[in-house]
Order: sequence, then C-alpha cells, then structure tokens
Amino acid sequence: MRYRIEHRTTYSYDDDVTDSLGIAYLVPRELPWQQVGDYRVDITPVPTDTATDADYYGNHLSYFQVVEPHRTLVIVGTGEVEVVAPVVDPARLDRPWDGVLPLEQPQLPGAWLATDLALASPAVPIHPGAKEYAAASLLPGRPVGDAVSDLIHRIHRDFEYDHTATTVTSTVPEILAQRAGVCQDFAHLTLSCLRSHGLAARYVSGYLATEPPEGRDRVVGADASHAWAAVWLGDDEWLAVDPTNEQWQNDRYVTLAWGRDYGDVPPVKGVIFTEARHSNLDVSVDVQPL
Repeated sequence: MRYRIEHRTTYSYDDDVTDSLGIAYLVPRELPWQQVGDYRVDITPVPTDTATDADYYGNHLSYFQVVEPHRTLVIVGTGEVEVVAPVVDPARLDRPWDGVLPLEQPQLPGAWLATDLALASPAVPIHPGAKEYAAASLLPGRPVGDAVSDLIHRIHRDFEYDHTATTVTSTVPEILAQRAGVCQDFAHLTLSCLRSHGLAARYVSGYLATEPPEGRDRVVGADASHAWAAVWLGDDEWLAVDPTNEQWQNDRYVTLAWGRDYGDVPPVKGVIFTEARHSNLDVSVDVQPL
C-alpha cells in the first residue's frame, strides 16, 4: 500500500511567543517493510535554526527554533510512504515466551540491545496489577506468538475505547482502574504487562489508515495518530501488535518512531518563552491511499 500523509499541528496563543524550541517526530522510519519517499517538515513562522538527526533508537527527528514573535505556530509533516505487512519468522513465534527474556538470558543474540525495553520507563512501570492481568495469557512454556495474541485479545475485550476516560498523562494503574482509554493507554498497558514478566517490548507511534463508513466520503484531515506495541522475539526480530484493534501490524500501519513509551516519541515537543496565559492545540492528520 502507498499513502500520502499530512500531519498538521497548530499551536495558538493569546500573547506573543518570543522563542519556541521544538523537536518533531514526523518523518517515518525507513524499514525493511516500509519505504519513505519525499518527505518534509515545514514550520510557520520560518525557523531561524533547523537541524535533523537520529535519536538513540534510530528515529528521525527534526529540531527547530523560531525567534520571530508569533501567536500561531504551525508544524506540518507531509510526504509519501509505501508499506507491506512485516514478515515474522514462524519459528520465532513458536518459541516459548519465557525463552526470550533478555534480562534473564543475556547470552541470547541481540539481548543487550533489547534490555532497556524490558525495564520500567517513566510512563510504563513494572506494575503488579499489570503482571497479574497478563499472567492468564503468559502461561509457562506457551509460544510467544500465541501468548501475546491472547493478551491483546483480552485487552481489546476487557477495556473500552473511550477518549474521555483518560488524558495524555494517565498512568497504567489509572488505566487498569478505569478499564478504558485510547490507543496510547492500551499500548502502555500492553508494555507494562509484557515487561512485568521480563519480556522486552517497545512503544510504536505512527498512523493507521482508516476507511470511511459505507456510503460516506473520506473526510480529509479526520485521521489521527496511532500507537501500538512490539515485543522482542530474539536477534532483531519483533512482533508488532495493536491491542486497540486486536490485530498484528499489517500494510495499513505506517511506523513513525519507537521508544520506551509515548514520552520518547511524541509527534512534537518543546519549550516556549511567552507571557501568554492561554493556548490551544489543534491536530489534523490525513492518511490518503494512493
């Protein structure tokens, strides 16, 4: 599948911002299953300083600084991506999940690279409630593919998708108590479940191409960012799963970036200098099949 993507973020303030420094994760990764065409990040007002780099996990980041006084800041990532469904080695999926624990089995090829993703992170604690919930899926010796698939099936069944139930700062204990949330929450819960049992798992941010309801036209800009998780299978093999939609990653998923949790790879983050008392954030995402 080929897609043309536009991700537009608009910040509005009730007083001048005199200095805005930011980092954007808006350029998709080049991957064996994902080829990125012409892609650009445009910022208005025009920054006085820009740079691009790769972070610790190999994600593409765009740095910018705007010193022109402004009350509106617009960051737009746009370009084309071609995606196929990732291929996962069936033999890896059949391995017992408790045979791919990088902290307990550091001799495994690639374990040293996966180790930090088996540890707690700021938004994903090693939580006893998550460990207990996951135990029903992570039975001793169960093939990792079956175990992880069962876990996301149960999360999809037991937790309600409700954008009013949580906020961007909601914690795993709150998600467990609410039994509701959005894709970011379900990804964080999945990570806590897996890491609490010693598995390495990473947070993945990106887009999921959606289809309009039958008989209705596509609404431009009505898509959204998405989040899912990927569990380490050994070497540099990962199984990416989406608990929000109870499925493995396929050719409808565009991968932007990955890290320990949302805090590592938000679409945009930064610091501003202003005396403004109020601000507004508006995000528009369009994933158009070509």
